[in-house]
Amino acid sequence: METYKVKLSKCYKALIAAAVLTLTTPAFAQYQTTAYRASILHFVDDPAVSQTPYEYYEDGVLVVGTDGKVKAVGPANTVLNNYPYIQVVDYSGKILMPGFIDSHVHYPQTEMIASFGEQLLDWLNTYTFPTEQQFSNKTYAKSVAKTFINELVRNGTTTALVFGTVSPNSVDALFEEAQTRNMRLIAGKVMMDRNAPDYLLDTPASSYTDSKALIQKWHKNGRALYAVTPRFAPTSTPEQLAKAGQLLREFPDVYMHTHLSENKAEIAWVQSLFPSSTGYLDVYNSFGLSRNRSVYAHGVHLRDDEFQSLAQTGAAIAFCPTSNMFLGSGLFNLQKAEQYGVKVGLGTDVGAGTSFNALQTMNEAYKMTQLRKAFVDDPSTVNPLKAIKAYYLATLGAARALSLENQVGSFKIGNEADFVVINPNATDLLKFRMQKTNTIEDKLFVLQMLGDDRAIQNTYVMGKKQTVNGYGSGYYQYTYN
Repeated sequence: METYKVKLSKCYKALIAAAVLTLTTPAFAQYQTTAYRASILHFVDDPAVSQTPYEYYEDGVLVVGTDGKVKAVGPANTVLNNYPYIQVVDYSGKILMPGFIDSHVHYPQTEMIASFGEQLLDWLNTYTFPTEQQFSNKTYAKSVAKTFINELVRNGTTTALVFGTVSPNSVDALFEEAQTRNMRLIAGKVMMDRNAPDYLLDTPASSYTDSKALIQKWHKNGRALYAVTPRFAPTSTPEQLAKAGQLLREFPDVYMHTHLSENKAEIAWVQSLFPSSTGYLDVYNSFGLSRNRSVYAHGVHLRDDEFQSLAQTGAAIAFCPTSNMFLGSGLFNLQKAEQYGVKVGLGTDVGAGTSFNALQTMNEAYKMTQLRKAFVDDPSTVNPLKAIKAYYLATLGAARALSLENQVGSFKIGNEADFVVINPNATDLLKFRMQKTNTIEDKLFVLQMLGDDRAIQNTYVMGKKQTVNGYGSGYYQYTYN
């Protein structure tokens, strides 16, 4: 009996050894890795400065490891030869791109999107401030945060720079919801100590204390990053802006997120509140708020010297065309930003912006650059937005604006595998129109003009396919795969 037990023990040990050997072989390692086969597009540089700004593989493969990071990308035959045992998810006929990045959005304004008929300052008083009052209630904030994150995912957005409200509860609710999907979000508590209803005001001291506590709790907690967030110069006293600058000095790797030169009445108001300043941007500069990882939403009415200052400090602009058109704010001069080398990312600015969808935002951006022709003496001097630049602004360009190009925005080896699967034939009209396209740039422009959430077939975050309400992330997701 003892001899039998010894033999059985040796047998088990041999089986375990064989299993361990199998699990550590290259074949098993490759089986644990996933390849996504589709037409693959990602950017390596800005189309404004490079002749070869993107890589495109008509029949390509993206390889994602078990850690959710990019392991390889390239032509299907080449990549698959290097991974003969890999699992392949076939998205043939679809376009696979890095996930879209929203450079400026207000999650508390999700419920007031498409509110009628005001310009910026009246918009704030009529709609925004009453809405934001509710976010001191954590339960309420969590319910809106869930809807907000679902809308991002459903529209192919995997990273966003987000305004909260003056309440720390609004930030906690958002980051907690984002963590359920392991999403990379940047967000912050609004700092606002004047020129707003009493129920939304903090103080220089409380805004500093609350922001510091949130930084210590959330910055680099998983994929969460924090942004010091004065709403805009008119709603912060000099004392509060000084506290914002202090936070940036104490935590030099956090972000600064605010608004700049969106509306002419706003600019005049800033000048009256800060009469010794030389302009709107000078107010922020004087408190040390302009630097790398500073993102200014809008910049519609910037002067040349302000563009130059942004370039010198490394600060970025979030270009929000749907919002600028909806509020009648003006026409952002993208061409001027390119001339001065200012970093620019695309932003939806929901709720003044009217869509979470990057394709629709690119649509408005193209029309805005075209409309600028009507306001110059020589229309030939205005260059319309090319599709390839638009998609750059929504991916790698936005990643650079947020100083995240080594994490997201492209399929560089080692980057986090956030990506979107786009169906270029998602609607009958798209399918019909795509028959007349000849190049990837033709297809991208048609998608930009005619596409919407229905074109988003799947959204992946760190290599994991996302779901919304039990279905895949796209509008028609449940009809595929």
